[in-house]
Amino acid sequence: MSTSKIVLSLFCAAALSACSTAKSDEWFISHNGNMPSEERIAQIKQGNSQEDVIRVLGAPSAVVSFDANTWLYMSSDIKRVAFLEPEEVDRKVLKITFNNNGKVAQIVRLSKEDGKNITPSEDKTEVRGQDPGFFRKYFGGVGQYNPFAGQSTPGL
Repeated sequence: MSTSKIVLSLFCAAALSACSTAKSDEWFISHNGNMPSEERIAQIKQGNSQEDVIRVLGAPSAVVSFDANTWLYMSSDIKRVAFLEPEEVDRKVLKITFNNNGKVAQIVRLSKEDGKNITPSEDKTEVRGQDPGFFRKYFGGVGQYNPFAGQSTPGL
């Protein structure tokens, strides 16, 4: 293959890659979650029933553990590049709270800026009874060893 053909093919490849409409950052971003479109969210009003919300928005991403009357619809965009730590680029949360009659009482939209960084505690809780102690550790197996377990003695 001649040098001019190689140069021409490299030029064509570079020209075609420049025509891409995607930004280079978008290649590394993954979308996670279940966030309905703005048009569907606008259809939900105070007083709608839980069945109406499911019909319009679909099932929630999560129901709050301690309050079954609070539903969450969440989505996030995460940028992952090779071996680097993943970075959350964007987060959207739609919180719908129902009253005791199952009707929409409140609709709240939250974003990444509304979140807080929480540092996990390094403290440990001691669980009593898990430490075997000196005698059980060193003498607990005395009398439990059976070297002939599982062997059959045909002559007896």
